[in-house]
Amino acid sequence: MTIGVFGTGRFGKFWAELLAERHTVVTCNRTRREVPAGCRSVGLDEMGRCDAVFLCVAISSVVPVLEQLSPHLRPGSVVLDTCSVKVYPTRAMRDILPENIECIGTHPMFGPDSARDGVAGLPLVFAPGRCRAETAERWRKEFRDMGLAVSDLAPEEHDREAAYTQGVTHFVGRVLADMALVESEIATVGYRQLLAVMEQTCNDPYQLFEDLQRFNPYTTEMRQKLQQSLNRLLESLESRLDTRS
Repeated sequence: MTIGVFGTGRFGKFWAELLAERHTVVTCNRTRREVPAGCRSVGLDEMGRCDAVFLCVAISSVVPVLEQLSPHLRPGSVVLDTCSVKVYPTRAMRDILPENIECIGTHPMFGPDSARDGVAGLPLVFAPGRCRAETAERWRKEFRDMGLAVSDLAPEEHDREAAYTQGVTHFVGRVLADMALVESEIATVGYRQLLAVMEQTCNDPYQLFEDLQRFNPYTTEMRQKLQQSLNRLLESLESRLDTRS
């Protein structure tokens, strides 16, 4: 199977090299980037002849990339996105791609940092968009053969859960970075774990953080709850401190 990877930023490069361990992989990028190991850089015409194409681009770039790629895709091929939200890209793929192109939503719930020791057992969300049952099952098997733990979720269900499981993590990581926390000789284990969260989330592009908050329809509620909880805790603490002064 020949697989195309459109977008070779930090995650795309990692994903292309991972897929290249099992398949022939070609890559395409809108800007000049280093070609991932084991892959070959091609233009849109050759990318469109692939059996499957993974979109490894910013969430905000999905629509323009689909519009650019769509005329080049051969009938019967499969397009899979890897975005951290699922409602937006799966809807865009269905709306923009021709009926003779199958589309599947995926979300590898990890990146280069958390997969530095391998991907065995790491979770991948699988959200079939417009595809045949046999196509969906073939890709489930492919991901399982890579060692991934595949979970089927509807796009709406994914985004509702990810607003907290991923959205909170990235938000807190950015807050800690804004506080300019640093390593300390007397740091507790818990503090070092917070530093690890900060480092891991801030290693990702700021565009990812912004897109997570913009394109997940449930992150507004998450941010409101986070703010409310912080306010309640501060008010409770200040009230107790005032009574003891």
